[in-house]
Amino acid sequence: MAACDVHDLRIVEDDLSGNDIQELLRFHARGMLENSPTDACHFLPLDGLRDPSITVWSAWDGSVLAGCGALRELDAPPGEGVRAGEIKSMRPAPAHLGRGVGRAVLAHIVEVARARSYERLSLETGSGAAFDAAVHLYESFGFTRCGPFGDYVANEFSQFFTLEL
Repeated sequence: MAACDVHDLRIVEDDLSGNDIQELLRFHARGMLENSPTDACHFLPLDGLRDPSITVWSAWDGSVLAGCGALRELDAPPGEGVRAGEIKSMRPAPAHLGRGVGRAVLAHIVEVARARSYERLSLETGSGAAFDAAVHLYESFGFTRCGPFGDYVANEFSQFFTLEL
């Protein structure tokens, strides 16, 4: 399948009111639940993504939703003045898998994090073959493995990554 022309991809802040974005996020949740036990799934429901500390973007290929991603501002750990963010809900639409949408959305999130003067970006993703493409994408951006952050707890189904900005 040909790559999207990422120059034509339109990435916009999303208020989550549209049916397309809601369906993609439901699809994302189903995929997480199919590949990890419920207690190891850390996706946010729609209402969770509406938290004021979270910005969600949708990526559009013309009038077709191509993917989404979100950025949560994290509270600095006690004693640290580090501004940090967490990547959430990264998901290309099924018809756009392998076409550069995830890369474009991730690049946008990293750019916004830098503009917000974040010093670090972190993320949690699943483990196993279903998550290999995501891990490869994150590592290609320079994310490195780390331990759990925030309220996460180490388990065999989660992998943690961080990027110093």
